[in-house]
Amino acid sequence: MIELEGLTKRYDEKLAVNNLTFTVRPGVVTGFLGPNGAGKSTTMRMVLGLDHPTSGDVRIDGKRYDQIEDPLRYIGALLDAKAVHGGRSAFNHLLCLAQSNGIPAARVHEVLDTVGLTGVARKKAKGFSLGMGQRLGIAAALLGDPRILMFDEPVNGLDPEGIHWIRTLMKSLAAQGRTVFVSSHLMSEMALTADHLVVIGQGRLLADTSMADFIAKNSRSYVRVRSPQRKRLLDVLHEAGITVVETGGGALEVDGGKAEPIGELAARHQIVLHELSLQQASLEEAFMRLTAQSVEYHAHSEAPGGTWAQPVPRGEWGADWKKGA
Repeated sequence: MIELEGLTKRYDEKLAVNNLTFTVRPGVVTGFLGPNGAGKSTTMRMVLGLDHPTSGDVRIDGKRYDQIEDPLRYIGALLDAKAVHGGRSAFNHLLCLAQSNGIPAARVHEVLDTVGLTGVARKKAKGFSLGMGQRLGIAAALLGDPRILMFDEPVNGLDPEGIHWIRTLMKSLAAQGRTVFVSSHLMSEMALTADHLVVIGQGRLLADTSMADFIAKNSRSYVRVRSPQRKRLLDVLHEAGITVVETGGGALEVDGGKAEPIGELAARHQIVLHELSLQQASLEEAFMRLTAQSVEYHAHSEAPGGTWAQPVPRGEWGADWKKGA
């Protein structure tokens, strides 16, 4: 378990992390989300003792990181897959880590096999592709068979097979009762992986809730209905006191309702339905709505003729460019 209490980090005038308090619990995959510059990497570095908080505290199973003997046996982390000596082979890189933490050399072979790098174990890391480097970083995180795992952008550079593999791995680790804390900008992948979400913006906690509750609270849900007897369906819905929004394409939308009562109502009146579906926002849409006022970096696009187009709406944070660029 990872526990943060009032965690704050200031760099001169910049408040990178602002009084964060939350707990990452075992048994679930906890997603850590936020726009670029929100303070996610700084927070994860403070968990590992790489940065020292200005105030507040962070504990790993009740201890500070610097109080843990053989830390790889407690917590494994992937923060920067490039943090490896390029002249070392994958095997020797992991062997050095193992020896420094009292981990048997046999474990090196096990994790190399787990991440699919056995065939290149003796090759130097400087020749690795981005995806191979990610796999090596994941192997290092798994090396001590820790109860707590922390990953920053773990699918970066992985192909579709690799993405499916790491998603399955994280879910299986959580199912074993381990604590799994993962940060990613890939909303579609996070939606498939995480059970719980911690969302921050400008260093502040914005949400600490389940995936389902996060989407429900930060998005519009409605029932979409289409029928060749549209006018009759409208009359029936109005008579039942149901508010309907008419949209293009002949569809009707009923806010906040459930599909079953509408279908049953239509059946009682012998109205044919061509569509009856519950519509809900994606994780990406819910995230952008919540963090719209917390985005620090905004991109602009150049319009034809050399003039600058309007700024991307707040929440479109995919480009990590300088403010006002």
